[in-house]
Amino acid sequence: QVQLVESGGGLVQAGGSLRLSCAASRLTFSIFDMGWFRQAPGKEREFVAAIRSSGDTTYSTDSVKGRFTISRDNAKNTVYLQMNSLKPEDTAVYYCAAGRIRATELSDVYYWGKGTLVTVSS
Repeated sequence: QVQLVESGGGLVQAGGSLRLSCAASRLTFSIFDMGWFRQAPGKEREFVAAIRSSGDTTYSTDSVKGRFTISRDNAKNTVYLQMNSLKPEDTAVYYCAAGRIRATELSDVYYWGKGTLVTVSS
């Protein structure tokens, strides 16, 4: 059974940084595009960032451009999300996903992680 396990969430003050990790198991990691989504309280889940299987191309939503960076290490079956200059509106549960990128988003999601909570205080 495929597992995506997120870690690195927590409480941080506005302006601070966090790095999320997502470790994949029982998955041929290197052939999947990977991504991060988030869901804030009372809102729908939204796309945050994605990276192609080779790691050579990344995409992100406008609200995190210049602040968040997605990367991957195929040797470690792990994808990362470096989050800098965090804002209270970044507060959400962050989910890791494996699938296929279409256009500029991870549109076809085959596997989801269970999420990690990020709370940004003002």
